[in-house]
Amino acid sequence: MENLKAFLDTKFELYNNPSFITDDPITIPHRFTRKQDIEIAGFFAAILAWGTRKGIISSCNRLLNAMDNAPYDFISAADLNKKKTFDLFNGFVHRTFNQMDLWHLFHFLQYHYSIHTSLETAFSKWMQPGDETIEKALTGFHEYVFGFSEEAGEEKHCRKHIATPAKKSACKRLNMFLRWMVRTDNKGVDFGIWQTIRPSQLICPLDVHVTRVARRLQILQRTQNDWQAALELTAYLRSLDAADPIKYDYALFGAGVIEKY
Repeated sequence: MENLKAFLDTKFELYNNPSFITDDPITIPHRFTRKQDIEIAGFFAAILAWGTRKGIISSCNRLLNAMDNAPYDFISAADLNKKKTFDLFNGFVHRTFNQMDLWHLFHFLQYHYSIHTSLETAFSKWMQPGDETIEKALTGFHEYVFGFSEEAGEEKHCRKHIATPAKKSACKRLNMFLRWMVRTDNKGVDFGIWQTIRPSQLICPLDVHVTRVARRLQILQRTQNDWQAALELTAYLRSLDAADPIKYDYALFGAGVIEKY
């Protein structure tokens, strides 16, 4: 284990630096300084994190431009019932994410921010003292997004874009978003602007690069990329650093996508 830990620590130090930001979707929320702007931009950057990183960033640029590059101001003030507002995003699509999915999430965010000052509570309020992981936060968030109003419960298509452990999903994109918001160090990549959820409770985002490297290193045995696999890999990473296990996401992802390990 010692040699493997040294290998992963070296890769973590190599990729956890500002140069990582440029070509990664995390560059989107890094444009902002206000907490709510970071949350909203980061949320959409994570939800749209499907496909090439270049394509993800391009779609996020189109989305933010339509929001006049002021996501919190837009969410707070937009009349979502006006056709004029709807037309700002006419034809928006990213892979299978379409304009109606976007509209549902706009309504959800507007509802949430009308009550809360941060998106953190949309996740943290479902957790209990002593929870080892964010599983309840993810499950509760999914139910909240589709349960905040009677109309929300009728939205079917958008459900594929807001994953939940209750359906055995690895929840890659939401886990990545939570890493951005929760992890904190002096490197300036992750934001660390949320305080209620601890870095030790995070779950490693499973993407094709992370899982390929993890299996090659024999630290992930499960063959399915599901919630159990995410828990298995995270448990191993926690044995290396109990306080901040998901820092090794950098090591695994960087070795996979940049080094083709």
